[in-house]
Amino acid sequence: MKPTAILIFFTLSTLSNLFAQNIPVWNPQAGKKPQADWLITPVREKALIYKSADGKNLVLTNGLLKRTFRLVPDLACTDFTNLSNGQQLLRAVKPEARVVINGRNYSIGGLYGQKENGYLLAEWVDGLKSLDSAFHYIDFQIDEIKPYLNWKTAMWTGNKNQATGKTITFNYKSTLPVLQGLQIAVHYSIYDGLPLISKWVTVQNNTAGLLTVDQIVNEILAVTEEESAVVGSPAKMAKPNGLYVENNFAFNNSMRYSLSDQATNWKTDPTYTSQVNYDFQTPCLLEVHPARDMGMILKKGESLESIRTYELLQDSYDRERKGLAIRKMYRTIAPWTTSNPIFMHLVSKNDQEVRTAIDQCAATGYEALILSFGSHCKMEDTTMANVKKWKELADYAHSKQIFIGSYSLFSSRRISDEDDVIDAKTGKPGGAFFGNAPCMGSKWGLAYLDKLKYFMTFTGFNIFENDGPYPGDVCASTTHPGHAGLHDSQWRQMELQKGLYRWCNENGIYVNAPDWYFLDGTHKVALGYREVNFSLSRDQQKILNRQNIFDATWNETPSMVWGFVPLTKYQGGTDDAILEPLSEHLDAYEQLMMQYYGAGIQACYRGPRLYDTDETRNKVSEVISWYKKYRDILNSDLLHLRRADGRDWDGIMHVNPNLKEKGLVMLYNPLNDAISRIIKLPVYYSGKHDMLKIREKEGAAKTYKVDRNYDVTLTVNIPAKGYTWLVME
Repeated sequence: MKPTAILIFFTLSTLSNLFAQNIPVWNPQAGKKPQADWLITPVREKALIYKSADGKNLVLTNGLLKRTFRLVPDLACTDFTNLSNGQQLLRAVKPEARVVINGRNYSIGGLYGQKENGYLLAEWVDGLKSLDSAFHYIDFQIDEIKPYLNWKTAMWTGNKNQATGKTITFNYKSTLPVLQGLQIAVHYSIYDGLPLISKWVTVQNNTAGLLTVDQIVNEILAVTEEESAVVGSPAKMAKPNGLYVENNFAFNNSMRYSLSDQATNWKTDPTYTSQVNYDFQTPCLLEVHPARDMGMILKKGESLESIRTYELLQDSYDRERKGLAIRKMYRTIAPWTTSNPIFMHLVSKNDQEVRTAIDQCAATGYEALILSFGSHCKMEDTTMANVKKWKELADYAHSKQIFIGSYSLFSSRRISDEDDVIDAKTGKPGGAFFGNAPCMGSKWGLAYLDKLKYFMTFTGFNIFENDGPYPGDVCASTTHPGHAGLHDSQWRQMELQKGLYRWCNENGIYVNAPDWYFLDGTHKVALGYREVNFSLSRDQQKILNRQNIFDATWNETPSMVWGFVPLTKYQGGTDDAILEPLSEHLDAYEQLMMQYYGAGIQACYRGPRLYDTDETRNKVSEVISWYKKYRDILNSDLLHLRRADGRDWDGIMHVNPNLKEKGLVMLYNPLNDAISRIIKLPVYYSGKHDMLKIREKEGAAKTYKVDRNYDVTLTVNIPAKGYTWLVME
């Protein structure tokens, strides 16, 4: 059959598939601006997929966004609209994706022939054509969104519901003889309740031989530019504001997604010849793919899944609003990140210290104990004597309703010449992010994974704190059983790492990890700090900690980050840097706890004990009881009032329109004298836009009128070098 005849067959198959399915017809009047703000009022409209009246298009919408696909003569995205503000994100049609097979590039779907790439008129679409050498659209299936992780937990969790919505899978085949038997599927999920779409590609090798998938570009979007500059480099020019893009291929130990992202690429588009930039350098073409080639060899019958891209539509330049949208995205697509157990970081020398710490956790209301780095727990030791000992300690913790887990180091250590990462330049160990590091695909690395799983399964440990191999090291070894060579070493090691976190999550094991694996099962990352700062004075630590909290919670929920409170000497310092003896520094201990718990953030209280006297125990119990009383609002979204600078008050504010407590405000005074200040509280996201009741601590509530800017103005008094808190109802 000739290519033209095949394309005609594909087109007829497409139309037959469309009309055979019970898909409602799209009403253009339905794509209007939503009546309420989705960040305050839950969206009633569910994600649905429609067909156009003429059968040429499919429309994905959930009341907040609309994405339209032309189905004939091939499949292409022709419309991507933010319904909240009416913004059209697309300026041109591009292929749906691209694969590099055996060194050659192949487009997946797409339509061609658009001469003007600065904008797209609806009447032009009928004149666009298919490309003979591409993978062509065959048919589609529609399903409910399936959970990415079948996670479970017995810990306190803000959201235990899996995301809902619709998934559509578009199937493709090629007309080229060399690619017969190779099946490509492009998947989209559109979520209920927020303007979010995810996308990924799967490749199935049903050919007779081996295929090397060098790369999968799972998203290609010709997006409207953010700015028009006559001259300027792409790196310095603004990227489109209306589209926040995240993927599950992020690492580099920065503790921030934007710096960890290894796959979102804003490129130039040379076909956009009417752009303002003289050298066609406007960064307005989005391509999502790993920076390094995947280099995966597929045998007959094997399949490969690309990274997953999440596209969240933004309707504002306001930093707080943009962050609130991102935080809601995490709560929806990675609900495990809303787990937030109250834990201690124990430094232990013997088993009795573990039992004592468990008893102190139970006595004060703590919920979990983590054996910190430097403790005597060795998870790599799977001898029967060791695992039995730790099972007995875990059983004791569980008998007290305390979760237990341990720290394990991977990256910044040397194992052996045979098992370490091999530098491609020298052919010898070295060249890793930390100089020397083991390869996860080595014999030792694979055994390490097996030992961890065995240890946690046998002992019943509930928490895993992993240190590495987050940097994304590559390895030139050709003898490691977990990868073939340099070409696939990064992808293989990343999949092994992600596989461990997925396994933990699906077995009810909580994961602290130092990099951005949230979308593959981790629960918490450090909020960001410089370790030597904990050798500074307690007064310095108070202000620096509040700055760290303020800076780390623009895009992250309180449950996604952890802080640090060294109870004993850490990274040096003098006596004014530590809290031990705890009873002698009770004011500082209390305020450090309140700063973290008041932000909804768990800190690693690292030391041998939580209290040393009855007075200390009572103070710790008092703070924990307060946190548990207001736990729901404290784990809700955080607004940024004023960053700590040591010169005047600073503060944060939690909001949640769905709770009895609509907000909780934490205010601090770093000065030596008590202060009285008139402050404005931004109450828009509390959902209360007319009147609001506010009380200080457990005092009587007063009614305040909300002004036209959605602010409430009130006078607050904050004690010297102290704090206060307000509750809004």
